[in-house]
Amino acid sequence: MRYIRYGFLAALGVVLVSVALANRGMVTLNLLPEPLAELLGLGYSISLPLFVVIFAGIVAGLLIGFFWEWMREHKHRAAAGRAERSLKTTQREVRRLKGARAEDKDEVLVLLEEAS
Repeated sequence: MRYIRYGFLAALGVVLVSVALANRGMVTLNLLPEPLAELLGLGYSISLPLFVVIFAGIVAGLLIGFFWEWMREHKHRAAAGRAERSLKTTQREVRRLKGARAEDKDEVLVLLEEAS
């Protein structure tokens, strides 16, 4: 299984390097369209190789997707936390009731019941 993973990562690396080599041309990214930039006086632009723009878009998409999924699963994590707190409360109550019931029992038997 380890070799399959290494093979997949190697193939992915070859594909990414070939995409980077094929898209080395410079592109200019503008913050705003030309007419709007002239109107507002915000003519910020940057020149980058095309493969950097492609890879940055992929990374940004992954991060947005991870964040979106994390936010979507919030209700499930909250429900699991509530269930865990309820379970701990119930376990404490059971231990307290066993302790109250075991006051008239032998101490060794009480210890053995708590262990199980």
